[in-house]
Amino acid sequence: MSSEAPPFWWEEPDWKVWALSPISAVYAAIAGRRMRSARREKVEAPVLCIGNFTVGGTGKTPVAIALAKQARRMQLNPGFLSRGHGGSFAQPHIVDPHHDAAKHVGDEPLLLAEHAPVAVTPNRAAGARLLMERHGCDFLIMDDGFQSARVHIDFALVVVDARYGIGNGRVIPGGPLRARIVDQLVFTSALLKMGEGTAADAVVRQAARAGRPIFEAHTEPTNTASLAGKRFLAFAGIGHPEKFFDTVRDAGGEVVLARPFPDHHFYAEDELAELAATARTDNLGLITTAKDAARLRHGVSREFLNRLDVLEIDTVFELDHVPQRIIDETLDAWRQRKLKG
Repeated sequence: MSSEAPPFWWEEPDWKVWALSPISAVYAAIAGRRMRSARREKVEAPVLCIGNFTVGGTGKTPVAIALAKQARRMQLNPGFLSRGHGGSFAQPHIVDPHHDAAKHVGDEPLLLAEHAPVAVTPNRAAGARLLMERHGCDFLIMDDGFQSARVHIDFALVVVDARYGIGNGRVIPGGPLRARIVDQLVFTSALLKMGEGTAADAVVRQAARAGRPIFEAHTEPTNTASLAGKRFLAFAGIGHPEKFFDTVRDAGGEVVLARPFPDHHFYAEDELAELAATARTDNLGLITTAKDAARLRHGVSREFLNRLDVLEIDTVFELDHVPQRIIDETLDAWRQRKLKG
């Protein structure tokens, strides 16, 4: 479970939720008011935001990568805007995937930077200007920032995990919601249901009643041939590590031992040594996520990295035309914005 998401967030409401409900109500009121009253700077390029209603992993980053690939197919020059989880740069910074460490820029930006330029900064408008000026980006994809962005969003695609949905449906700290659904739907252009499951069905119906288009997608492992038939110690520090363990199994690997860590976890030397020793003793391979691998790329022994398999995944939309539709609608909204001045 995520370091930001206690287990009770994803269970039926209990006494902890009721005890926290007064604080949740205050948080919800403030969050809703901030979303409604935020002053959003209009930048000179179309802005597509990939967000979520909740704290915790919903698979936004693979979706952002898939849409960047689609933008390139449409002869656009995309760039990513990211706050960077745990990033340490005071000024807007263009990520160098070969030299930057995850502790400085965040793990997701390192993954994104393999596909398009990434500006890391809490000041997304400044990051947008940097991408346009330095790299000539003419289409901006914002990874997260749906609730807190200070730039005008032309299209907001909110990703909901079909397996976990919106948890217990309560706002922080009683649940995983960043604001009430009704307040967030006002700013939602479309909903993307990721994976299989029924936990998201209620919020999908709510979005549909609000007139929002509903799209569906899932992730598929791309390196199944190299994993099939192998026995693994699988470890992951992501929002919902159980999804990763299941995907390894779906790819044909056997997860003999599963080690979950908190989201965005930076591994200590003794933790890595223990993982390596256990795998060696039990004659197992080591496997982790691409996001974890990005965090391990610097400061970890070459021997450990050479032993490590990485599960690579792609986002696959259930209907092939959906990525182009999302890009087209973002461009249409941007053109309308330009006409209005």
